Amino acid sequence: MRKAVVLYSAGLDSTTCLAIAQAEGFSPYAISFDYGQRHRYELELAKANAKRLGAVEHLVVSFDLRQMGGSALTADLEVPKQGVSDEIPVTYVPARNTIFLSFAVGWAEVLGAFDIFIGVNALDYSGYPDCRPAFIESFQQTANVATKAGVEGSGRFTIHTPLIDLTKGQIIQRGTALGVDYGLTHSCYDPAPDGRSCGRCDSCRLRLKGFQEAGLSDPLTYL
Repeated sequence: MRKAVVLYSAGLDSTTCLAIAQAEGFSPYAISFDYGQRHRYELELAKANAKRLGAVEHLVVSFDLRQMGGSALTADLEVPKQGVSDEIPVTYVPARNTIFLSFAVGWAEVLGAFDIFIGVNALDYSGYPDCRPAFIESFQQTANVATKAGVEGSGRFTIHTPLIDLTKGQIIQRGTALGVDYGLTHSCYDPAPDGRSCGRCDSCRLRLKGFQEAGLSDPLTYL
């Protein structure tokens, strides 16, 4: 089985992506990030469940984006709860997916892997610019000209985005068909100390909308 690095946050999308990578015949190596995010409950779930969900290894990379701020997820800013808007919200973390994918490519090169899975979505999402196809295509080109493996021709990196054109409901249906336990996932940007989801932030609203569209019940407990 070919190795693949899977960006895994314990969120709904990344967990589905992990299952898809396995279904497509890859041995998944999960990578998560401790970047100073306020919704740290997701990281604890990731640590607890990555191997349980099939990861061969689970790497947690630590760095602190709180030093830069600029986002409600890394600074003392209020998480919006008035509904999903058409503008890029304050929960956008500057350059986050660029940073995440850079680490993923670095680990993939060490592992001798050339496939990277990321659960970005360009339909039911919060308008983040680093979730769009144009960004993924650009980063893939960069990965193949900025690495020893790419320059020497030992392999070509492919960034897989199996969820990018799916609605949240379709993502949930796909994951359910693959046996994903969504009770082991977390989506909330502003959870209670015990991990219960707020039900009002963008991420919670999109998740709940998805389960409604899929005709299924969300197994999580909400405030």
